[in-house]
Amino acid sequence: MMSTKAFTLVSAVERELLVGDKEQGHIECVECCGKNLYVGTSDCIVYHFLLEERAQPAGTATFSATKQLHRHLGFRKPVSELRAASALNRLLVLCDNSITLVNMMSLEPVPSGARIKGAVALALNENPVSGDPFCVEVCIISVKRRTIQVFLVYEDRVQIVREVSTPEQPLAVAVDGHFLCLALTTQYIILNYNTGVAQDLFPYCSDEKRPIVKRIGRQEFLLAGPGGLGMFATVAGISQRAPVHWSENVIGAAICFPYVIALDNEFITVHSMLDQQQKQTLPFKEGHILQDFEGRVIVATSKGVYILVPLPLEKQIQDLLASRRVEEALVLAKGARRNIPKEKFQVMYRRILQQAGFIQFAQLQFLEAKELFRSGQLDVRELISLYPFLLPTSSSFTRSHPPLHEYADLNQLTQGDQEKMAKCKRFLMSYLNEVRSTEVANGYKEDIDTALLKLYAEADHDSLLDLLVTENSCLLTDSAAWLEKHKKYFALGLLYHYNNQDAAAVQLWVNIVNGDIHDSTRSDLYEYVVDFLTYSLDQELVWKYADWVLQKSEEVGVQVFTRRPLDEQQNSFNPDSIITCLKKYPKALVKYLEHLVIDRRLQKEEYHTHLALLYLDEVLQQRPGANSKGAEATETQAKLRHLLQKSDLYRVHFLIDRVRGADLPMESAILHGKLEEHEEALRILVHELQDFSAAEDYCLWRSEGRDPPYRQRLFHTLLAMYLQPGPSVPELAVAATDLLNHHAAEFDAAHVLQLLPGTWSVQLLRPFLTGAVRDSVHARRTTQVALGLAKSENLIYKYDKMKLKGSSVRLSDKKLCQMCQNPFREPVFVRYPNGGLVHTHCAAGRHTNPSPPGPGART
Repeated sequence: MMSTKAFTLVSAVERELLVGDKEQGHIECVECCGKNLYVGTSDCIVYHFLLEERAQPAGTATFSATKQLHRHLGFRKPVSELRAASALNRLLVLCDNSITLVNMMSLEPVPSGARIKGAVALALNENPVSGDPFCVEVCIISVKRRTIQVFLVYEDRVQIVREVSTPEQPLAVAVDGHFLCLALTTQYIILNYNTGVAQDLFPYCSDEKRPIVKRIGRQEFLLAGPGGLGMFATVAGISQRAPVHWSENVIGAAICFPYVIALDNEFITVHSMLDQQQKQTLPFKEGHILQDFEGRVIVATSKGVYILVPLPLEKQIQDLLASRRVEEALVLAKGARRNIPKEKFQVMYRRILQQAGFIQFAQLQFLEAKELFRSGQLDVRELISLYPFLLPTSSSFTRSHPPLHEYADLNQLTQGDQEKMAKCKRFLMSYLNEVRSTEVANGYKEDIDTALLKLYAEADHDSLLDLLVTENSCLLTDSAAWLEKHKKYFALGLLYHYNNQDAAAVQLWVNIVNGDIHDSTRSDLYEYVVDFLTYSLDQELVWKYADWVLQKSEEVGVQVFTRRPLDEQQNSFNPDSIITCLKKYPKALVKYLEHLVIDRRLQKEEYHTHLALLYLDEVLQQRPGANSKGAEATETQAKLRHLLQKSDLYRVHFLIDRVRGADLPMESAILHGKLEEHEEALRILVHELQDFSAAEDYCLWRSEGRDPPYRQRLFHTLLAMYLQPGPSVPELAVAATDLLNHHAAEFDAAHVLQLLPGTWSVQLLRPFLTGAVRDSVHARRTTQVALGLAKSENLIYKYDKMKLKGSSVRLSDKKLCQMCQNPFREPVFVRYPNGGLVHTHCAAGRHTNPSPPGPGART
């Protein structure tokens, strides 16, 4: 058990104020109502004192009692109980089994002499059911055996309203509404005196211990149970709180929320109703009275009256926090909610949560600390300020006063332990990252993000770059100095970029690539710079560093122009200016022209001709015998041939002049083909190159998209070249045979048969002849089908014409035109298939039938 100082015991009334030099009288009962304290003695005297409370700096108080008067009641028996009814200005005095009504100020009995006789004990109903504001409800244990009586007490009269029988003799009673909580001889019960329904609670032995029955709140009672337990019970007969552990010989109990106070022969013990733990023990001998009056707890011996003064709950909570008893402090703080105004409680409770969070933080209990910080809505700068140099120099933050913790900084908290310090920094990283996008960060995002950047940079954390490339509020001045201090130059460039200082960012990255400063964050930083410039909208910046990126790598550097967004290429970067810039970089120039011609498909003669010339120059440089590899020459030649074939924009005559004499027959053939000089092109392919496959491909290329006669002429030209008179060349005969067999559909079979030598066998030309015959038969049959369909359609029209001629038409001057509704003046008319007659001029003016004809109707 860990002690808590919840109460201090102070004297209120000394014996001298009560009995002077007399020895026989002693205190039997007390009552307190506001500042009025009443004491009943064994010699039938009632004393009235006025209590004065004086607050002390430590949060406690002292009391002084001023005697007002005393009065002897005229009996020889002790005063058993006193109860104040302030609404009536009456004091109920139980003496000699009789309850007398006296004036609270004069202690004079009421003139009417009203009293309740035959009472052993009494209890006031603090939750009355009568609804009459001018009376109080009193419940008494009657001298009659096993009887409870309920009275209404007015200023000068009393009225009995109910008499209730009990199963056993009642020894103690408390009342709430219609419910009586009774200590009987052997058990406690709840009895509804309105319905008569009784609910057994639990047994106890009245011979062994004194029963205690005390109302502690609406429909809830505190009872002295077996085994030294203080039991809680509701009017429903159930317990909603765990019991508290008292001593076996408790003689009195009181409530001062959130505490249950118990009195035995030697001690006053204090238990919490919130966690049922014993919080305080005060030595107190010879005590025999313990009662609470509207939150004021009074304890008395036979000779003196004392008051248990509670320490303010906030002081108790602070003491618990100072002792690192976080859980107890939080439980007590939550319990204090019912006694403190809502707004004041919320402010107090948030501060307590924050203090508790720092206690857990100092003990490296980070999960618990985080939850407490969140629940307490901690200004996160309180936490950041523990870490030296993390808050920006421009921050206006000052710590809470009074302080939430006792630490100057992290060094003091960890006592220089580097491992603990590292754990604390990792926690702050995690916590700041979580709260930076929540409401907790509102108003001071700059402080949070700047602190987070510093932590990441110091720890070389991967999240540093993520922070800088996303939306952030890092202060430039503080952050830049910190990044430079920790040599995070790439990250510093990102910071400059985020703050619209792209020139500074690129210059920093260029220095890293050049080796002027060292930062190994990115091994591909050169490619990153190229990519950055590619998407930069700052034309001046791009032109400034264009030479630098091209000098590093022409193939990669040219991407700052070729990979730019298309709309920007069209509006901001003039291709002619770029070409001028790239003249010093031939490889880059080729790449850029390829981009214009092939990727963007720009239809401009200059670009196509320029690209073809560059290809041609490279082919001439890389021809076998030059200082280049054949594979590279072949690749460039393939690009050149593809461009020459696909493009129609370059200057053909200019390129033919450049190719002439350069020993580039294939390129020459393509260029002659562009000029429709097919015989020359095919001559080069057949006789110079003897590349018959290329000759066939040439015919297919040049005839693509042309009409059949054009295609036929081209293939016939190639066949004639194969078959032209001269020395017999077996390869040409084979090529001619293959041409016919592979492209039979492209030839006029009759004309081909006239050209072929008579020595060629039918078997040799079997595929060609088969295809030719099949095509001829197919054409004849297709023609026959078309002819048959035409004859059939003609027959249908003839039949329709005969039908129209076969019916007569009667026309008179009374017949009206179905369009204009005028009579016919002459025997000229138009007849529709539905029989309608109209004037010729009406039919010419309207192309629709006056009564719309059916589908397919004709005039």
